[in-house]
Amino acid sequence: MATDCEAWLNANPIEADDLSDSFLSGEEDNAGLVVNKNIKNEINGNWLTSSSNSIHEARLKAKAKRRLRKNSSRDSGRGDSLSDNGEVGKGRGLPKKGGAGGKGVWGRSGEVYGREVVDQRDPNYDEAQENCVYETVVPPLEEKDFQKTVTPIVQEYFEHGDTNEVVELLAGLNLGPMRSEVPSLAVSLALEAKASQRELTSTLLADLCGPVLSPSDMENSFDKLLQQLPDLVLDTPGAPQLVGQFIARAVSDNILSKSYIEGFKGRVDCQYTRASLDRAVVLLKMSRGGLRIDNQWGTGGGQRPVIQLIKEVNLLLKEYILSGDSKEAERCLRDLEVPHFHHEFVYEAIVLVLESKGEKTLRMVLQLLKSLSASSVITVDQMRRGFERVYMDIAEINIDVPRAYYILEQFVDKSFVMGIIDVKLRDLCPCRGRKRFVSEGDGGVVKHESY
Repeated sequence: MATDCEAWLNANPIEADDLSDSFLSGEEDNAGLVVNKNIKNEINGNWLTSSSNSIHEARLKAKAKRRLRKNSSRDSGRGDSLSDNGEVGKGRGLPKKGGAGGKGVWGRSGEVYGREVVDQRDPNYDEAQENCVYETVVPPLEEKDFQKTVTPIVQEYFEHGDTNEVVELLAGLNLGPMRSEVPSLAVSLALEAKASQRELTSTLLADLCGPVLSPSDMENSFDKLLQQLPDLVLDTPGAPQLVGQFIARAVSDNILSKSYIEGFKGRVDCQYTRASLDRAVVLLKMSRGGLRIDNQWGTGGGQRPVIQLIKEVNLLLKEYILSGDSKEAERCLRDLEVPHFHHEFVYEAIVLVLESKGEKTLRMVLQLLKSLSASSVITVDQMRRGFERVYMDIAEINIDVPRAYYILEQFVDKSFVMGIIDVKLRDLCPCRGRKRFVSEGDGGVVKHESY
C-alpha cells in the first residue's frame, strides 16, 4: 500500500494549499504535538522516531492514503463512471461478460474457441501428457446385468427386424466373456415366440457371426443350449425339435461347422439332446434332397413379399375347399401373421366364388367367412375392405366371368343375411344396368338381357 501511495504522490504532487484542507483538526494537531514529546510517535499506525521533517512527510503520505480510500469508496458506492466515449454508464460502461452474459451462457453466439495452448511454466504441467490419446472405456458387461441389457434388444428386434441395429447396439457393449451367451439367449426367447420370430432369430445369428461373434462363440452357445434342454422342455415341450432346427439352420448358414453334430456321437446321454441332434441330422439330409432350410419356419407378414402372401392365401383357400375344415383354415390364417392383409383373404375368397361353378363353393366360403368373423380373426374393417375391393374390380372380373354380377349379388345378399356384412355394405354392391331394346319382329315387346 505504501508503494501505491508513493506512486500516486509522484503523479499528483501536493501543494502547500492542499494541506489547509487536511482532515486533521486542531485537536488532532495538538495530540500530535503531545505525542511527539514521547520517545515513539505514531501516525496512522506508523511509529516514528525521527525529526519533524519525517513527521511532516508521514502526514502527507497518510493524507494521500485517505484520499485514495475516499475516492475509491465513493466510486464503488455510486457505480457511475465515464466510458471510453465519454458517456456516463454503469461501472466501466461495458456490457456484462462482453455481451454474452446470462445464466448458463458459455460465450457469444457463434464464438469459436481455439485450441488451448499448454503453458509449460504451469506448475501442474506434465510433459508426459503432451502426446496422450484419450478414449472412452466401456467396462465389461457383468453377468448380473447381461439379461437386463440384451433381452430388450432382442425383443425390439422381433418387432423391427433390422439386424444392422442389433449389430450396432451389441458392438457398443463390452460383452467380454458374455459374448457366447448372446445366441443362447436369443434362441431361448425365440422358443416361446412365433414361427416368424424364430426365422428372424436365425437371420440374426447369421449376421452376428463375424462382426460381433466368432464361430467358437456360436459352438459354445449351442453347447449350452443342448445342456439346458431339460429345463427348456418344462416351458416349451417342443424345445428339442426346435433347437434341432436351429442347429440345422446354423450349419446351413455356415456359422456352425458341418462336423459339429458328428462331435456328439457316442457322447450323448440326455434323451432331449439326442432328439435335438437327430432332428438336425434329418433336416440336413432332407436339404440335400432339395428342402430349403433357410425358410423352415416361414417369414412374418411384414417381411414377406406380397406376391408370396397372395400365393399362400390361394393355397389356403383351395385346401379348405378340399377338406372343409374351417378350424384348420383359421389356424393357417393366424400362422400367416398378417392381420393387416386379411382383406386380401376376403377378396380372394369372393373371387374364388365368382369363378367357381355350383353352389358348394359359395356355401363353404360363406361358412368360412362367418366363422372367421365370429372369432374376430378377420375384423370388420378388413372384411369391409375386401368386399369393397371386389366391388371396384367387378367390371374387370366380369370380362372373364360373364355371370359375375349375378353371382356377386347372390353372395352379398346371403352374407348380409348371415350377419357377415351390414346393410350399408350390401347397398354398395354394384349392379349392371339392364339393357332394354325392342325387336322389330317381336311386336314391340321389351326384352331384358338374360344372364
